[in-house]
Amino acid sequence: ACTSVNDHFVMSAWAKDQSAGDIVMLADGSGDFAKSIGLDADFSKFGMGLRSKRYSMIVKDGVVDKLNVEEAGEYKVSSAEHMLSQLG
Repeated sequence: ACTSVNDHFVMSAWAKDQSAGDIVMLADGSGDFAKSIGLDADFSKFGMGLRSKRYSMIVKDGVVDKLNVEEAGEYKVSSAEHMLSQLG
C-alpha cells in the first residue's frame, strides 16, 4: 500500500500515471494517519502545509516489523530496493 497526504482523486491519478497495478493507494487527505503514527511534518514554510515524512514500513500480522524514516531531503531507506532487501 502507498499512503500520501493527498485526496482520493490525486491518489487515483497518481496510480494511473505510474501503472501502480496491485498497489493500493490510500489517501490521507487531512494527514490524520500520518499524525497518529507520529510521522507528520509541517512544510508550511514551503507553501505545502501539513504533509507526511517520507518513510517505508513493513507490517506483519498487524504489527510494525520495520520502520524506515528518511532524513530530510533523502530517498534511500524508503526505496523499493531497500524494502525488498529487508524482506529477505
